[in-house]
Amino acid sequence: MSKKSIAALVIVVIGLIVTASAAFTVRETEQVLVLRFGEVQRSISEPGLNFKVPFIDTARFFDKRVLDYDATVQEIPTADQKQLVVNAFARYRIVNQLDFYTTVGTEFNMEQRFDALINSALRRVLGEVQLSVVLTPERARLMEEFTRIVAAEAKDFGVEVVDVRIKRIDLPAENSKAIFDRMSTQREQEARLVRAEGDKESKRIRAEGDKRQRVIVAEAQREAEILRGEGDAEAQRLYNNAYSKNVEFFDFWRSMQAMQKGLSGDTTTYVGPPDSDFFRFFRDETGAAPESQ
Repeated sequence: MSKKSIAALVIVVIGLIVTASAAFTVRETEQVLVLRFGEVQRSISEPGLNFKVPFIDTARFFDKRVLDYDATVQEIPTADQKQLVVNAFARYRIVNQLDFYTTVGTEFNMEQRFDALINSALRRVLGEVQLSVVLTPERARLMEEFTRIVAAEAKDFGVEVVDVRIKRIDLPAENSKAIFDRMSTQREQEARLVRAEGDKESKRIRAEGDKRQRVIVAEAQREAEILRGEGDAEAQRLYNNAYSKNVEFFDFWRSMQAMQKGLSGDTTTYVGPPDSDFFRFFRDETGAAPESQ
């Protein structure tokens, strides 16, 4: 190979290296700052092929998509001095890469700032309320206030905060057992109170039932005695009417009833003459007394 060919090949290689160093591609999900010795020369947010001064300019790429960051777990005191272990996360977007680069420089540095922002916002929001409020639907309003504070402070970094949420709130491990024991004791006291009230109400209902039973039985017995007395009176009236209409027949019927009751059973035996008044209808069908001799 001749010297001219070698020189041409070297020139071509150098040209390719220079071109590769000068050209860069911006994707749809990216935005770029062109820097020269650390100074910003251009800001590019549209996708496409771009060029810079080779070996002098550098391109810094920043993501345009929504980014997620899980904040470091924080221990936050509430207004009633209850310690809470809070795990929060943030979703943000870089909307001004120039401000972002000049204030924090990288996403890693931004995450460090987010830790401080989230910790400060949590202390401001949760430090003004009691623990009981955090466990109620009022928590949604606290989250809105929390997001508003973080979003307002993050604007200075060229960042738009999409959302900030609390993923989980726990009590410190050393407090959890004490609170659990206290809650268990309270529940046991409430259970004993409910059982005592139930027993009291059960006795009251049972006593009321016994009282009503005695009243109902007494009224039923009184009504039965009245009806029995009225029945006996009516029976006596019918007997009297029947006796007054036919004295002889009534006398005969009552005598037969007396025999049926007095001589009941298959083994009853009477020994002796039938001279008594009890057997007068055996002597005469009219029951008349025998004539004296």
